[in-house]
Amino acid sequence: MTKRKSTNLHKVKNQASFLETYLRGTNRTISVAQAQANYGITKLTARISELRAAGLNVKTITNTSGNTAYRMSARDVNGSRAKMFAI
Repeated sequence: MTKRKSTNLHKVKNQASFLETYLRGTNRTISVAQAQANYGITKLTARISELRAAGLNVKTITNTSGNTAYRMSARDVNGSRAKMFAI
């Protein structure tokens, strides 16, 4: 059995910047359960609200388990691909 690589959020200064890097333009999704179990993000909906307030296109979808998940497009609402949150 292989070990799953996880990120230690004690080393990540900003959860919003981590989520932007993890989701933006990668076609990945993340659910509340995945964020909490794998990355220690306990308030994912609050972080998603911060990303939307900053002007990023975050889409809410239903994953295969029937849970709410989030996906982000590569471009923000103005069409830019520049990073919003600095790491």
